Amino acid sequence: MLAGYARVSTRDQAESLVAQRQELEALGCERVFEDVVSGARSERPGLTAALDWVREGDTLVVTRLDRLGRSTVDTLRTVTALEERGVRIKALDLDLDTATAGGRLVVRTLASLAEWERDLQVERTRVGLAHARAQGRVGGRPRKLSVAAVDAIKASVEAGVPAGDVAAMHGVSRRTVTRVLAGEYER
Repeated sequence: MLAGYARVSTRDQAESLVAQRQELEALGCERVFEDVVSGARSERPGLTAALDWVREGDTLVVTRLDRLGRSTVDTLRTVTALEERGVRIKALDLDLDTATAGGRLVVRTLASLAEWERDLQVERTRVGLAHARAQGRVGGRPRKLSVAAVDAIKASVEAGVPAGDVAAMHGVSRRTVTRVLAGEYER
């Protein structure tokens, strides 16, 4: 069975969505699933429905391979998950068909490149963080409690004030008070 998936980022691209749907229907897709949502968003109900609908031996057709994911890595995860379930993928823009040896080679090559790209991003992030630390900058969210507030919390609890009351006095959660007491909130 052939199923199609079409996606556009905004309602202003309605004509593109219609064109994708028509192309997929012309190829014989029994059902076409659609989303009008940015590719950057993880929630794509049309894609979720398409992935739930296809079964082993079915083919999911897209006009462009990038319609299947938010990034190269995400797209390849989707493609790999479908392949593992025995669902074939056809991407019209690349003339890609995972039922062929050439199509599988392209997907594996893209997967290797995506993994390499991810490794490079991780490496660049590590180098950037190390450079920032060397300059005295620390990333992340600023601490809500000052050193004096941490000392006050410890003193209050030691004096017998319930943790919930201490948390309310300092505008933090009970978990933060627990972390302070356990020594996990040190600078």
